[in-house]
Order: sequence, then structure tokens, then C-alpha cells
Amino acid sequence: FKDFFRVAFEMFSKQDQLAVLENFQEVWKSQINESPLKMTYSLSVQLDCLLSADVSDESKSGMPGHHYQADGDMVHVRDGGTVDTSADHDYCSSSRHGLQTEQSQMIVDALTEKLHSLEDQLSSPSESCAERLETVLLLLTAVDQYMKGHLKEEDATETVLALLKAEDWVKDSVYSSYLLTCVGRWLGQQFHAANSSISQRVEGFKVQHIERISDLPPAEELTAELFPEAMQTLLLHWMGFCEEATLEKRHSEYPILLLILEFANHNLITGVAHVLYSSLICK
Repeated sequence: FKDFFRVAFEMFSKQDQLAVLENFQEVWKSQINESPLKMTYSLSVQLDCLLSADVSDESKSGMPGHHYQADGDMVHVRDGGTVDTSADHDYCSSSRHGLQTEQSQMIVDALTEKLHSLEDQLSSPSESCAERLETVLLLLTAVDQYMKGHLKEEDATETVLALLKAEDWVKDSVYSSYLLTCVGRWLGQQFHAANSSISQRVEGFKVQHIERISDLPPAEELTAELFPEAMQTLLLHWMGFCEEATLEKRHSEYPILLLILEFANHNLITGVAHVLYSSLICK
């Protein structure tokens, strides 16, 4: 076993090493009362193997070969000299599978416990609990759809918005809001990932308008054509131009909005953006 453990601890990962030890322990426990191995074994050809059930199975499975007997134990050798190892066990693999199964069962048990707790609360809901039932139903519906693999973007959006509106998460300070920080990070990552596709669209636009680059469409049209709606929506609400009452003011602010999007996406389109960028670089 010395070489066996040397290979395991020199070449295997720590998880595989643990799996080897655990499985070796189980094998050792199961065979602790068996007699020790003999110093020598006599191998002989089993000539009457056609009478054995193993050979019958062989003929059914279409695996030609020979059977050899080692003190009562049958070993099947295929034609060509290779040993049939179909009955061997990959102990590391089976251990990992068992660990995954155990972890899955722990999650199932935790989920079941949560559902039982929710059932107890719903059996006699308090006044504060009753006010939350609509949101709870929306969440459970989304969970059910997610488990079945049928959750749609619109339903997920409705569920997330319901959670965002469930409490005043930013009541303390916008400067220290964990929620806003995480949402801002997520939005930034999504917009950054879209940069290459935005650049392709901008470059295509420049090629089409190369002859009249100084006579571009209005800022509002450029924004709608070249940048994702989500970016426009974020900035319009951020700048306070989301209401109908501010519609006229919104039109006058679109050049600023376009300029922000040009710089944020590293895609300069208008002459103003190029001039401003050059002046900033020079400084």
C-alpha cells in the first residue's frame, strides 16, 4: 500500500486524496475479518467455462475471450490479452458523486424546512404578514417557474421590482446603500459587456454618414439609434426627465445625454465630443 498512497498523495488533488482515504477505510472495514492473502496463487485455464453462468452472459453480450481461475475466483480476459475491468470501481468518482448527492439532499432538507415554516405562518397569518402575501405569492410563482425552467424575463423583472418596492431600502443614506451599490455594479457590468456591439453599430453609422459628418441627425435620434434603451432610461430618470411634464425640457437636454453616452461607451460621434475629449487629454 505504500506505493499506492505515495501516488495518491503526490499526484491527486486534496479532494481526491480524501476520497481515497474514505473509500479505503470502507473497504478495510468490510474486509477486516477476512483471512489474509496467500503468498502465492496458482492460475489455470478453466476449460469447462462454457458451463458457467459467466460464459453464458458473455455469449449474450458478444464479448469473446477466455476465463481463468485463481483459486476459485474467475477472471475474464478478452481476446488480445486485455483484462475486463468492467467490474472495477472508480472510488474517487463514486465518492465525489456521493458527496454531491449528500449536498443536494441537505439543500432539499433546508428547502423543505423553509416551506413547512411558511406553511405554518400562512395557517394563521398576522396583520403584517397579510400585507406581504401578494409579494410572497409573486415570489413563489417565480420560484415554481424557475424550478420548471420556464421563468421568463418579464416575470423575473416583475418579481425583482416587487422586492425592490417591498421596503424603503435607501431610507438611511444613498451614500451607504448596499442595494444601490450592488445594482449599480451589476448594471455597469452589463453595459460594459455590451461595449463591443455598441462600437460596431457606431462604426457602421460613421461609415454611412462619412460624407456629412458635420450635418448629423438631432441628438435624440442619434441616441435612440446608437445606444441601448436601458442606458437612455437610466440617464433620463437620473436627470429627472422621466415625467411627461418635463418632455419639452427633455428634448433640450438630449445633447448632454448623448455626450454622456459617448464618453461612457468610449465611442465619440459628435464634433462636440471630439473637441471636449481633445481638450481634456491636452490638460
